[in-house]
Amino acid sequence: MSTNSPAASPTPLAQKIYTATATADHGRDGGVKSDDGNLDVKLAMPKAFGGPGGAGTNPEQLFAAGYAACFGSAIGHVARMQKINAGPISVTAKVDIGPAGKGFGLQVEITASIPDLPRDQAEALVKTAHEVCPYSNATRNNIVVDVKLA
Repeated sequence: MSTNSPAASPTPLAQKIYTATATADHGRDGGVKSDDGNLDVKLAMPKAFGGPGGAGTNPEQLFAAGYAACFGSAIGHVARMQKINAGPISVTAKVDIGPAGKGFGLQVEITASIPDLPRDQAEALVKTAHEVCPYSNATRNNIVVDVKLA
């Protein structure tokens, strides 16, 4: 399943249902906190970037975690709308960073596992989830996103 369709102008939200707010201090060597205090994590520069690695996460891991969770919820949403009992849903997101043009870019691989459903039904759910997931919609035509079924 691939990802990109013709580019379109962004459409502003008709209604804001929820707003997440987080503040990062000191870039990749600092920390990130949400305004409600539920997220408070230390950041560490990965060894691949010449940093020490170790304790602390990084923006790519945070993006992967958010995308995986959101995509899993999108699969569940689509299943409920179609009155399908999908059973357990697991989503793994791999976020790569590397040189792109004059700066750096990202690409994502999403792998969904829906073991209780027949493969064709699971593939259809994943395809539709990719159309409704906010992360998929935010990245569409901006970065490569490869969506797979395990």
